[in-house]
Amino acid sequence: MTDVLLSSDTSQTVRTSETAPTPPTADPTLGNAGAASGRVGLALLALAVGGFAIGTTEFVTMGLLPQVAAGIGTDIPTAGHFVSAYAAGVVVGAPLIAVLAARVPRKQVLLALMVGFAITNVASGFASTYGQLMGARFLSGLPHGAFFGIGSVVAASLVPREKRTWAVAMMLVGLGVANVIGVPLTTLLGQNLGWQVPYWVVGIIGAITVLTTWAWIPDQPASGEESMLGELRALKRLQVWLALLIGTVGFGGMFATYAYITPTMTDLAGFSTSFVPVILGIYGVGMVTGMVVSGRVARFGLMRGIVVSMALIAIMLGVFGFLVHVPALAVIMVFILGFLPSILVPMLQTRLMDVAHEGQALAAALNHSTLNIANALGAWLGSVVLAAGFGYEWPSRVGALLAVLGVVISVISIVVQRRRPSGS
Repeated sequence: MTDVLLSSDTSQTVRTSETAPTPPTADPTLGNAGAASGRVGLALLALAVGGFAIGTTEFVTMGLLPQVAAGIGTDIPTAGHFVSAYAAGVVVGAPLIAVLAARVPRKQVLLALMVGFAITNVASGFASTYGQLMGARFLSGLPHGAFFGIGSVVAASLVPREKRTWAVAMMLVGLGVANVIGVPLTTLLGQNLGWQVPYWVVGIIGAITVLTTWAWIPDQPASGEESMLGELRALKRLQVWLALLIGTVGFGGMFATYAYITPTMTDLAGFSTSFVPVILGIYGVGMVTGMVVSGRVARFGLMRGIVVSMALIAIMLGVFGFLVHVPALAVIMVFILGFLPSILVPMLQTRLMDVAHEGQALAAALNHSTLNIANALGAWLGSVVLAAGFGYEWPSRVGALLAVLGVVISVISIVVQRRRPSGS
């Protein structure tokens, strides 16, 4: 087993080049190197702006539950259903849209997704009843996974193979920046100007994404080889399911901790409630840093990076509950809680595109469905140990066990890869 992990490789640890489809190559229409670099940067910026909008709307509702509940005329626990409705939209929309849009040029799909995203977020701000807001939030979640899935394939197609994880990470940086800037600012707007305002602001950012996508992302005509059946074939591949399992259990561990970060910081670290937004901002800075570092980590081998990152997550979660009693260490641990999993996300996205063959868009989109499932799984497991009478140190310990399971699944994936090099 040790030999499996430590054997030398070049750019992708488990010899993914033997099993992956011909990777997306840099777009030949991008011209000379200098101009191409600038246009690639703008294209990735357009995708990152979309990620910023999506990340903001995904998390801002959590910070405004009291205001939303009062505005809709319900209680806070019931208002939590609006968060669940968005997550349900992500889980449903990611695979459905990726399959149905398989033969549509990717740029057109991205434009359509962001038009729908902008409209449904504006509609969320105009909702006046529980049913209206539930429907609007569900519809707002539908483009989420498909945008990141198809956007990942587009980002990878703009750069050489060895830079694919970097390109995917640059697109996903928008999610981290949303946690640093977007969520705090829109939360303040919602607290002072009304809970509807953040959704309208997100709608405007969605419209900006439409414009930048139209202007900066090159046309990518369908090759004629794409099909709904081709996308669905990805689900027949064991390695796809193993990669999705890694994300589900690995990130379930992180979410078991993050879901209860506010009471953990106030009860164990002793911070005041007013300091919690700063804590969340530190988490966001960790996310952005992890995304930036991810591409460099992947150069040492994709699966090697996944295994090592997952192992470090397990260690971090294992000591989290002990260290957060010291305020200074608590701040550091929150940064690391954002940092390590964010290194892993782009690598998992790239891994899925490698092993999915002709079903890259579906597999990449499913990655975001599994992250939302991981969110629900982690939060539920954390609630179980808390309801059993354990303290806030314990959700992270449960999370550590999930991360260890993620390491085991990662190693199994490597072993299977070496024994079945066909990639089935």
